[in-house]
Amino acid sequence: MRGDMDRRAIATLSAGHGGVDFASGAIPALIPFLVAEFDLGYAAAGLLLLAVTASSSLVQPVFGLWSDRRGALWLLPGGLALAAVGTGLIGVAQSFAAVVALAFAAGLGIAAYHPEGAKFAAYASHRRRASGMSLFNVGGNLGYALGPIVVTPLVLWLGLAGGMVAAVPALVVAAGLVRALPRLAKLRPAGEVQREGAGENRSGAMAILVGVIALRSVAWFALLAFVPLWIVSQGGSKAQGNRELSLMLVAGVAGTVLLGPVADRVGLRRTLVVTQALLPPLILVFLEVGGAVGTVALMGVGFCVTIVLSQLYLPRNTGMASGLAVGLAMGIGGVAAVVLGGVADAIDLKAALVLAALAPALGVVFSLLLPSPRARLTAQAAGASPSATASPSL
Repeated sequence: MRGDMDRRAIATLSAGHGGVDFASGAIPALIPFLVAEFDLGYAAAGLLLLAVTASSSLVQPVFGLWSDRRGALWLLPGGLALAAVGTGLIGVAQSFAAVVALAFAAGLGIAAYHPEGAKFAAYASHRRRASGMSLFNVGGNLGYALGPIVVTPLVLWLGLAGGMVAAVPALVVAAGLVRALPRLAKLRPAGEVQREGAGENRSGAMAILVGVIALRSVAWFALLAFVPLWIVSQGGSKAQGNRELSLMLVAGVAGTVLLGPVADRVGLRRTLVVTQALLPPLILVFLEVGGAVGTVALMGVGFCVTIVLSQLYLPRNTGMASGLAVGLAMGIGGVAAVVLGGVADAIDLKAALVLAALAPALGVVFSLLLPSPRARLTAQAAGASPSATASPSL
């Protein structure tokens, strides 16, 4: 195995990641317009986010298991195409039920892409796992950020049907992925995919990590669903609300770029604990202070380094690891968004967002219980060439 990452493959996979997460970012941006179109309450707005989250997240472990056992590279272009078409058609749906169904279909496409994409990004990263996966995640975060940036002006200009125009670039990327499949297939290590490296699965550690990500996701999905509506409730416009959402997501791109190399140096687990601990105060500053300071605090929320750690806890099932980390755990956050929407309807939106901010604080406690995956890295180094024996501090 080479020590250097395959940057061309990482760029290809990152572009696809950007396409599917563009759909994830576009749907929250559509919520204020759909609320006005169908006269929805906060709980219904949360239900829409749950539709895409449930299909994109809760079923990801199934796709991860499929990826580990059989391999399915066709899920990369196929998943991206389904996500793009589902998201684009939301704008022309004639009923809220149809909107929910299309969001669910788009989520299935998102779910199909992530485990296979993350697994092959790990193959392309070689020993520079945190740096390579951070570059893979840059594409996803950038796509997420571009969702509201692109969709909002299109909807303001063309109405909800403008979402169909936004789907075209993602379909172009899907076509590019079809052409790249033969090259990506060469990244698969010799032998069965599950046996790609030394080390044993650590299911207990993975269970704790899923809990950490789930608690973090409660806050994340609450912000995705309700930041634009919070800004509107404070006297801002829908465009201003989506601008705040976009800034949060763009900051996540920068955070991913910076934290990948940091995690390689100081350790994935340490980086996770610090970023988890920062979330509650940042969200509370956004709510209580507002203005420019609040915007800066909101921008600090998008930092995350959990996929690589999950793959180190399940080294024999990297697809399943990504499905659990990005899928099941984050799906719990989507379910929580509906519950918090009910809280917002019953009390007010601020109460719901304050509750959301408390969840990551509990996650800090669980993150401190995570064992170090150092043993896994040591085993990898023992079987690697002398040039690939260095491992990050964890």
